[in-house]
Amino acid sequence: MVAPGSTGGAQAPGNVLADVTAAAWKIGVVRGVLAVLFGIVALVWPGITVLALVFVFGVYAIVDGVVAIARSVSARGRSGSGWGWWVALGVVSVIAGVIALVWPGVTAVVLLYIIAIYAMIFGILGAVGAVRLRHVPGSGWGWLLAASVLAVLFGIVLTIAPGAGILGFVVLMGVYAIAFGVLLVVGSLSLRSAARSTAE
Repeated sequence: MVAPGSTGGAQAPGNVLADVTAAAWKIGVVRGVLAVLFGIVALVWPGITVLALVFVFGVYAIVDGVVAIARSVSARGRSGSGWGWWVALGVVSVIAGVIALVWPGVTAVVLLYIIAIYAMIFGILGAVGAVRLRHVPGSGWGWLLAASVLAVLFGIVLTIAPGAGILGFVVLMGVYAIAFGVLLVVGSLSLRSAARSTAE
């Protein structure tokens, strides 16, 4: 794996950017859209029960994780792709989703802490992956970093305010998911645009 700031020696900057783009922007767009859809479901279903919320979150997390892992494995070996960090993010998502689905009787408070821990770990790994792209001109890494910081803050808020109630929790999670998804999509599309500009 090439260290941040390195172009792998013989590769030109444009080729490195193309490799990074192929590995990252599609993953980001798909995951961002999934997050937005999850957020919309949470907001338009205000009377959602804990069991239904667990199911929706579990399915979302598993699908999100599988998408990230599949795209990351296909990008293995590409210079600057940072595929290892994407795999780590995918694994965290799948584990969180599986825990939610195999524990259907979980209480609202326990579910809150599961999602809070998931968000913080997810955000930290995402931030590291975003920073790895900072040496790529116009990569949109700042947007990806913002999405990751938002995830960490969301996890912290859930941890320090566990008594907000299930309705407030659902609304907060819906708003967070939509904001996170939008930032992720914008950052990913910025990465694609930068690659096209470099190619021209």
